[in-house]
Amino acid sequence: MKKFKMAMALIGCGLMLASANQVLAGGVGYIDYGKIQEGYPLAQQAIKEVDAKAVELQQFMVDKEKQYRALDTPLKKQNFEDATSRELDIKQDEYARLRNQKEELIFNNIQAAAKKVLVEQNLDAIVDYRVIFVGGVDVTEQVLQKLRAGN
Repeated sequence: MKKFKMAMALIGCGLMLASANQVLAGGVGYIDYGKIQEGYPLAQQAIKEVDAKAVELQQFMVDKEKQYRALDTPLKKQNFEDATSRELDIKQDEYARLRNQKEELIFNNIQAAAKKVLVEQNLDAIVDYRVIFVGGVDVTEQVLQKLRAGN
């Protein structure tokens, strides 16, 4: 009998916890990350900066190609290739660093804004819209508003 009462007490506690979770559950929100990036001015500026750096890198290669064609001896060409390769590695590293820095900044800002919306909307989670098959609440516009307002 004691075991039966203990089991019933445990089942009762489990049911209370389950119903408490349902009461506290606020649901799941989702965002369209691409739409946010398109509508977020700082993200657009970052994309322009990264694209400008890529164009600069392409122009560097075009200029070096012209200089290479003007060289007349194999030794000059080899020395030029070695020097250009070192310069290119540095420029590619700078490009990758800039791109990663901008992506991280934008992601962190979007995440911070999403966290504020999560709290305000009393949601359990916010995920990318591609994860949701059915249901959920679209909070893309609310996150965009937070971003545009400077969080």
